[in-house]
Amino acid sequence: MNLSFFIARRYLIKQKGSFSSFIIRLAIVATALSVAVMIVAMAVVTGFNSAITDKLYSFTGHVHVVPYDETNSNALNYSEPVYYNRKLADSIKMIPHVLAVSPFVELPVIVQAHGEVEGIALKGVNHDYRFAKGIDVSGKLIDYSDTFYSKQIILSQTTAERLNVNIGDTVQLNFLQNSLPRIRRVKVSGLYHTGMEEMDKFAICDIRLLQRINNWTADSINGYQVDLDNEKHADTVAAFIHYNLINAPLEAYTTAENYSFIFDWLKLQKLNGVILLVIMAAVSIINMGAVLLILMVDRAMMIGLLKALGMPFETTRNIFLGIAALVGAVGILVGNLFALILCWLQLTFGLLKLPEAAYYMKYVPVKIIWWHVALIDIVTLFLCVLCMWLPTLYIRRIQPAKVLQFK
Repeated sequence: MNLSFFIARRYLIKQKGSFSSFIIRLAIVATALSVAVMIVAMAVVTGFNSAITDKLYSFTGHVHVVPYDETNSNALNYSEPVYYNRKLADSIKMIPHVLAVSPFVELPVIVQAHGEVEGIALKGVNHDYRFAKGIDVSGKLIDYSDTFYSKQIILSQTTAERLNVNIGDTVQLNFLQNSLPRIRRVKVSGLYHTGMEEMDKFAICDIRLLQRINNWTADSINGYQVDLDNEKHADTVAAFIHYNLINAPLEAYTTAENYSFIFDWLKLQKLNGVILLVIMAAVSIINMGAVLLILMVDRAMMIGLLKALGMPFETTRNIFLGIAALVGAVGILVGNLFALILCWLQLTFGLLKLPEAAYYMKYVPVKIIWWHVALIDIVTLFLCVLCMWLPTLYIRRIQPAKVLQFK
């Protein structure tokens, strides 16, 4: 067994009831709290980003194939359609990681009920469209069995509350076509909820309804929504579609491009998390350095005796580095346990709540990624040991003749 590590381990075991024991316990608690805060902060930041993007992708998909917008605003041209190309849709479906390709038509509409009005974007889809798991849907999906078009609609919970309607109620849709209103009455078949104002401003209806309102043919659409199995492939899929499958006027946009303001905001949240990790790591290192200096001063006589017996400086230094490593390892283990218990309680009971209007969710989201935890543990332990080299230089200043004369 390594002599330095053996002495360090025995030293920690034999400190019960002494001042050094109190300092060691304090160091363990401080390290545990620092690690726990870092793990919880990382879990919350990751959970927050995941919850927002999951809701966004669940409703809008990951890639949109729509006519090119020269203003780069990614806004749809409601008056000019493109024509559905089954061969193009099938080719997109063949791309790896693509789960579904859905044609859609969007049109602004004023919804009226019980004397209340609300302006929203009406999204027309066909029977292949499905809400993803990230969206809470109550009631029934649209019934497409009508030979003309389905007279049903799915509203957001937010819009329904503003209009004071519920599932089974009838609402009036007011379309403006060439400055002339066109009115349709439809039944609310279901309600969905995302908590995101940008997504709750939509409603879902039969694509044939909007085609008839626009006096379009059955193959006229605004574009294609492409759903993937993982958002990290969105840029690759969009680039492949752009260079290999489509021609002008079509263009492929990712959801990150269409909603860049949301993704910029999420990047800012990640930056806040990184700043917190750096601060807590610095606190942990400073705390460990102070503890090690106190232990060395408290055990100056032991250091003097080991020097008098001929122990090299490197071996003596490694004893205290071993103490730092053992204290850090115990603190990291306790911090992991504490953080994981906190995250489990939040996932299970939702103890910490958020104002949904500001944060798009009712509870503080938590998502633990195990390699994040492992990375925090490894980096914390490495930095604790690495940064202890400077305090151990104090050992060189201890002179055996001076410290041993007081024994």
